[in-house]
Amino acid sequence: MRNALNSRSIAGALHNHAAIRNPNARAHIVASAATAGWHDGHGHNGWWRHRHGGYGWVGPLFWPFAYYDMYDYTMWGYGDDPGFWDYGYNDIYAGLFSPYGYDDLTGYLPQSSRGSPSAGQPSGTAAPASDQLTQMCGEDSRDIAGLPIDQIQQAIQPNDAQRSALDDLGNASVKAAQDIRAACPTQIALTAPDRLASMQQRVEAMISAVQTVQPALQKFYDTLSDEQKARLNALGQNQTRSETAKTNAANSNSGSSGPACDATQPGVTSWPASEIESRLHPTEAQRASLASLQDASAKAADLLKSSCQSNEAITPPARLEAVGKRLDTMLQAIKMVRTPLNDFYGKLSDEQKAQFEAIGPGRSASLDQPDTPHSHVRHRHHASINGIIRRFISMAR
Repeated sequence: MRNALNSRSIAGALHNHAAIRNPNARAHIVASAATAGWHDGHGHNGWWRHRHGGYGWVGPLFWPFAYYDMYDYTMWGYGDDPGFWDYGYNDIYAGLFSPYGYDDLTGYLPQSSRGSPSAGQPSGTAAPASDQLTQMCGEDSRDIAGLPIDQIQQAIQPNDAQRSALDDLGNASVKAAQDIRAACPTQIALTAPDRLASMQQRVEAMISAVQTVQPALQKFYDTLSDEQKARLNALGQNQTRSETAKTNAANSNSGSSGPACDATQPGVTSWPASEIESRLHPTEAQRASLASLQDASAKAADLLKSSCQSNEAITPPARLEAVGKRLDTMLQAIKMVRTPLNDFYGKLSDEQKAQFEAIGPGRSASLDQPDTPHSHVRHRHHASINGIIRRFISMAR
């Protein structure tokens, strides 16, 4: 993973402003970083993959490039490249059953010149390590996070009042990016409750960003004449057509088409009840808490599915309003799951917690080794479990 994050393709693209602004380039970066530990020549893409190829989690980070996904949909639409709308229940599920074991997550920790975690950074609690991962959290410089002021000015030919409103919008945009960047994780979450807490913090920051930009965007849009509004909307439509052509070319063999909002992948997000039973051997009290967690998870999935955008809004203010509503629903769904998760997790012993955390990495191991005898797969599972148990013991001390 560390090699992948520091590779020329990822590190180089992350320092290229034009690449960061391109949704397809961002998707390539995220896919490479998210699946670095599972390529192994078998061609698997990761069970937590979005329908259109994106990933909600890269190591400890939920929603890489969150600001750009919000910005792209608000300004350009990108109906055939859903980006923002691909996020939903599957990401909550991946937070519960993370594909990353502790040994995998060390790939995202900082290293000293000797190849060990940086001095003064205790193993497992250090900030996400690489500059590359930090850049996926977001960028707050005006050169990257600011709106394409020149493009907008050229399209609408603003007067002085409109130019002033556009400057205010640009400042709000940078402030929103700063808020999202500030919510980046500073520790690696090793447990499901911690991952959902990190997920909630990220979504709350995105909601705050929407609230920062929304008044400035509406104020600017209201200063425009009908003709200027048409030009601005046309600018977005032209951008959408350009990016759609690139996306269709890139995904010509992927089989992905149409809206993707919460399109659950069969066999991926079905609740792993049998694995939980065989690994944890829960007591009656634990089983009751687990049933409550399953029920809450199903309700969260239904809630998010019902909030999908059916008809695309055609103006930037309308699209940003849709973004805000969707994020509010995601926050509600996360909170809905967190309460029973904390209750269930609090009833588990340390060994049961370790077994629970091994379910996600175990699924990844079995995907990576489809032709490997089952006993060998179990060996990899136990290696991950032992690492987590050691981590829990060190935390208890």
